[in-house]
Amino acid sequence: MTADNSRRLLLGLGAGALAVGALSPRDAPAQTARPARRDMLSAANFGARGDGASDDSAALQAALDAAFAPNGPGFLEIPPGTYRITRTLNISGTHDITRHHGILAHGARLHSTIGDGSNVLQVNCQATMRFLTIEGLDIEGSGREGNGVYIECEHKEHYLYNFCLRDLVVQGVGGDGVRLIGNVFEGQLINVYLRDNKKNGATFAHGSRAGILSAIHVFGSVFGQNRTYGAAMVHGCYDVSFHGCYFLLNGKEGLIAENGCTLLSNCGFENNHESAPDFAHGGAGISLQNFGTLIGCTAYSMFKQNRLIQAYVVSQFAMIGCTGSGDAQAKGAGLARIGGEKKARAVVMSSQGAVEYMNGFEALEIGASGQGGVRLASNWQSPNLLQLGNYRIWVDKSGKLRLKNGSPTSDQDGASAT
Repeated sequence: MTADNSRRLLLGLGAGALAVGALSPRDAPAQTARPARRDMLSAANFGARGDGASDDSAALQAALDAAFAPNGPGFLEIPPGTYRITRTLNISGTHDITRHHGILAHGARLHSTIGDGSNVLQVNCQATMRFLTIEGLDIEGSGREGNGVYIECEHKEHYLYNFCLRDLVVQGVGGDGVRLIGNVFEGQLINVYLRDNKKNGATFAHGSRAGILSAIHVFGSVFGQNRTYGAAMVHGCYDVSFHGCYFLLNGKEGLIAENGCTLLSNCGFENNHESAPDFAHGGAGISLQNFGTLIGCTAYSMFKQNRLIQAYVVSQFAMIGCTGSGDAQAKGAGLARIGGEKKARAVVMSSQGAVEYMNGFEALEIGASGQGGVRLASNWQSPNLLQLGNYRIWVDKSGKLRLKNGSPTSDQDGASAT
C-alpha cells in the first residue's frame, strides 16, 4: 500500500480501521457516518414565500422539521421577507441535539395573525439541547397570540443550555416578548429589542414543575413600552445578569426581581410606571427582594418613575456609582428606598440621589451625594454600626452617643459619651 493510500484510509476510516487490518480504500465497507460538511436548509426551498400575504406557517414548519430532524443539517435560513404566521412554529425538542444548530433570519419578519393565544415560536424541550442559536429574527404580533419566543425545559433530567438569542426583535405580541422557563442555563441574549408587548418584555423563571434557570447574561438589550414589566425574574430564579441594557416606558417596573438579581451593570431606567395615574402613585425602576448588586446604573424620570430602586434586603445588597434623578413632574425623583431584615447588609457607595430607609433599616453609605465621607448606621440593632476593635458605637433614641465593648443588647446599653 502506498503512503498516499494509507493517508486516505486514515482520513476516511479512522485509526481503528487500520488496527483491524490493512484494507485498501476500494475494499473498505460503506460508511454510515454523517458527512463532515453539513449544508444549511433554506425555508424558500419548502415553499415559504415571505410576501406578507401568503400563509407561510406550513412551509416554515416543514423547513424547521427538516432542519432539526435527527439527521438534518441543524440550521435553517429564513431569507429576507415578511412571513405571515397563523399557528405556532415549533422547534423539535424531542431528541438530543448537542451540536451547533438554530435559525438565521436577518431581514426576515414573522407577522403573526395567531388569534388563540398560542405562542409564535416555541421550543418545548423534552430532551437535551445544546448550542441553540436564534439570530436576526423579527417577530411582529397582533396582540392576540401568546409569547413571541417561548423556550421551556421543565424536566429534572433534560437541559437546554449554551444557547444564544441574538439580534432578535419581538414587538406587539399578546404575551411576553421572550419567556424562558426551567432547565435553561448558560445562555446569552444579545442586542435583543422587546417592545410594546401586552405582558412583559421578557420573563425568566424556574420551572413550576421542575428545572432551574441560571447563568443567563443579557447584553445591550432594550425593554420598552411593555404593558406590565420590562423584564421579570419570577418563580425563585435570580441568576440573570443585565449589562448595558435599557428599560423605559414600561407599564410598571422596568425590572422586577422577586428573589434577587446577580448583577446589573451600566443599565438605564427611564420613565417606567406608565400605567400609574401620577408621580405620587408611581414606583421605582427596579423592584428587588433578597439580594443584588448594581454598578453604574442610572434612573431618570419626567413623569411617574420616582427612583432607581426599591429593595427589601434579606442577605446582601450593594449599589456602586449609581444615580437617580428627575425633572418636570418627577423633580422629586431619587435614588433608592431600602428596607430589610435586621441581619441583612447593604452598601451604597459613590452614588447620587436621595436614599430613604424603611422600618429602621440602614445601609452603610460611602461618598454618597449629600452625605459626604461615610455615613454609618445609628440604630443599635444594625449590622452596620461603627466598630473600633471590639467596641460598637451608636446614637440612642435620646441623641446620646454610646459605646459598648461587644454587641449591644439594648438602645441604652453601654457607656454614654455625655
